[in-house]
Amino acid sequence: MEYSTPLTLCGFSFLAGFIDAIIGGGGLIQTPAMLFTLPSYPVPTLIGTTKIPSLAGSLMGATQYSRRVAVAGRFVGPAMAIAFSMSWLGSWTLTRVPNSFMKPLALVILTAVFFYTLSRKNFGQANQRTVSAGQQRTRMWLMGALVGFYDGFFGPGTGSFLVLGFIALIGFDFLKASAHAKWINASTNLASVLFFVNKGTMLYALALPMAVANLSGAFLGARLAILKGNQFIRVFFLLIIALTILRFGYDIFVSMA
Repeated sequence: MEYSTPLTLCGFSFLAGFIDAIIGGGGLIQTPAMLFTLPSYPVPTLIGTTKIPSLAGSLMGATQYSRRVAVAGRFVGPAMAIAFSMSWLGSWTLTRVPNSFMKPLALVILTAVFFYTLSRKNFGQANQRTVSAGQQRTRMWLMGALVGFYDGFFGPGTGSFLVLGFIALIGFDFLKASAHAKWINASTNLASVLFFVNKGTMLYALALPMAVANLSGAFLGARLAILKGNQFIRVFFLLIIALTILRFGYDIFVSMA
């Protein structure tokens, strides 16, 4: 491995942490960078290695948001536990069945999300409705289960799906949705880290410096999102969703042709 390789990957990891802290989607940068830079390594080893920096960035983003945004801890805590369990189950399922059908399905869902958000100027700009405590609890736990399994089984766009869920189902604005999403995403990343550590598929010499870079990017991203507010996050949300759509579309219609 050349000396420039860790520096290059740390640069991509920093950018991934920065973007992921704002609205999710950091995996679209970090994972392809690993696969492209180290093509001779097994894919599970590279995927597993990315989970440590992803966890570091998620935790940094979560703590930064929580200092400035009130988090419903009594509901998010159990949702994190559920998401952790379901992410592990998703990773276990991935070792037994293919996930090739997920890209077309995710492409359809994300395209609908993009145009819906684009057409609704007020979407996520303020707390839109009051949801009872019981409904918040049920919806957060259900979201933790569904998105947790998705993250373990497939992964790309997990942070964006969580933000969307907190806005559409709970009625949060973008800033509050991002704050809550980071905690659940941290729990799914932790499950993936433990799963891949157990499998012995980690390149720690890369994972640890990338973790430092990712959490540094997450620190700046979260601070910028808090400073700029909902409109800034909305623009970033649309941008990341659009890039995800292009990425999935390329994988489905071009690279598989």
